Amino acid sequence: MELLSGPEGHREQEPQDMPHGATMMTRTYQGLVPTFADRETWTTSQVLRHRAVSHGNAVYLDCPEEGLSWTYAEMHEAAARVAGTLVESDGSPGDRLLIMLPNSSRFIRTWLGCAIAGVVEVPINLAYLGQFLEHQISTVTPKFAVIDAAYTERFIQSKSACETIEHFWVAGPDTNSGIAALQDAGWKAEPWDALEASTPIEPADVSPRDLASIFFTSGTTGPSKGVMMPHAQMYFFADECVSLTRLTDSDTYQVATPLFHGNAQFLAAYPALIAGARFVLYSHFSASRWIDQIRSSKATVTNFLGVMMDFVWNQEPKPNDADNNLRCIFAAPTAHSIVDGFKTRFGIEAFVEVFGLTETSMPILSPYGEDRPPGAAGLAVEDWFDVRLVDPETDEEVAVGELGELVIRPKVPWTCSMGYYEMPDKTAEAWRNLWFHTGDGMRRDADGWYYFVDRLKDSLRRRGENISSYEVEQVFLAHPAITECAVVAIKVDIEAGEDEVMAWLITSTQIDPTELLSWAETRMPSFAVPRYVEFVDELPMTPSEKVQKVELRKRGVSASTYDRQATQ
Repeated sequence: MELLSGPEGHREQEPQDMPHGATMMTRTYQGLVPTFADRETWTTSQVLRHRAVSHGNAVYLDCPEEGLSWTYAEMHEAAARVAGTLVESDGSPGDRLLIMLPNSSRFIRTWLGCAIAGVVEVPINLAYLGQFLEHQISTVTPKFAVIDAAYTERFIQSKSACETIEHFWVAGPDTNSGIAALQDAGWKAEPWDALEASTPIEPADVSPRDLASIFFTSGTTGPSKGVMMPHAQMYFFADECVSLTRLTDSDTYQVATPLFHGNAQFLAAYPALIAGARFVLYSHFSASRWIDQIRSSKATVTNFLGVMMDFVWNQEPKPNDADNNLRCIFAAPTAHSIVDGFKTRFGIEAFVEVFGLTETSMPILSPYGEDRPPGAAGLAVEDWFDVRLVDPETDEEVAVGELGELVIRPKVPWTCSMGYYEMPDKTAEAWRNLWFHTGDGMRRDADGWYYFVDRLKDSLRRRGENISSYEVEQVFLAHPAITECAVVAIKVDIEAGEDEVMAWLITSTQIDPTELLSWAETRMPSFAVPRYVEFVDELPMTPSEKVQKVELRKRGVSASTYDRQATQ
């Protein structure tokens, strides 16, 4: 599951115990009122059309690196043209369209065009290749694909998994060569501009309960899972961000995080759409250029993911750092030890934070401008969610101050995921006893603040990316000399909560770790390649013959561990 809050950054702070016999008066997050009161209007196409009428001449999308911008009316027309081409290409509501594009205006226009046509968007991580990419394609069986030409060879190499794709639209500097390669492989392929060449059409008959998007999230004991997000959840998720950041049509929301993550799409681009704000999109994050981009874009709101906050803080301070319009940062997570200094240095009014998952929207939010206890993620949004901490073995609720697994269920229909695409067993497992089990251990204090303690599930997060330990293990097990493999997360001393990946390997012959990791680089995303490798004679096992990964995490790095970073 994709952590949208980065709770792993909240190192445990001991909550205050309640005095014996005291009455618990816990606080909750108040004031979450949706911008559009009628829940039947909670579809992306209806929101876009409304804003095209109410804010038609205001700029919605601004892409400084492209030198282009779109008003709300222009974006509505562009998206309706994309939708028209999809329908002309025999696209129907419910068909899946895979998007593998870097941050660009084309990504936004493709996403919104899908919404008007009723086609389900499936954003794919740009680092994926080989088995990682093949699993996601074969799971969702897309009819269409919109990709950058730089990725065409990956699809050709994985052609057997792409049999359902009928039509590619290709963007990027090498568009012509990408199209030619795909056509030689037997596919219909056209330049992206052809996708916008149709006559605008009216929106498809889509309800808030229909599937809008499938975002993949990391697996632990199995492959990554496609989270099915209905239109109502996409809307509600985004509108929570509007409330969280107090976003209005006077604001400019700037991001540089990738659009294939929800953090940029439904926690930045979509909130701006709902609020009638200006959305400024950069291609990638640069710590050294961050404040200059904030200043030139006149951004009032932005977000940080993972260690981005630390990286910016570590830049050389400048006398004019506070000379900007920024008032609010949505930091996932907030590095609490530097937050006061960060506010002063850059002249920022408020940091806000949440605990949320792709599956559940955001059941825990922090009130705007309020000082939080150190390490606190926020308060429960009890008007919209039931939130509990339970014993992970029994599902019985734990006492205030005790460690428990966070479980969630919505009070309003369609504000959480519909489950995992084509994985009913994983859906049932996650929603057992009619509560969604996050696999994350938290504590709650007597005042109602929630604190992340640690993951109870076997998952990893590095450089803002959730990593499936199972999928990394499967790549290593394909090596002829590896007989057994276990991949775990090793904590590093960064407040934002980064993991490093460590692989424990049993081999049939001696292997040079440098050569092994070079081999792995061609078969998995770069962020998933382990930093640490430990060769062992045996792995600790449970009586049921499962690897005791808790024991491996306790062992951690030793003198015999190969550290890839130390050799670079």
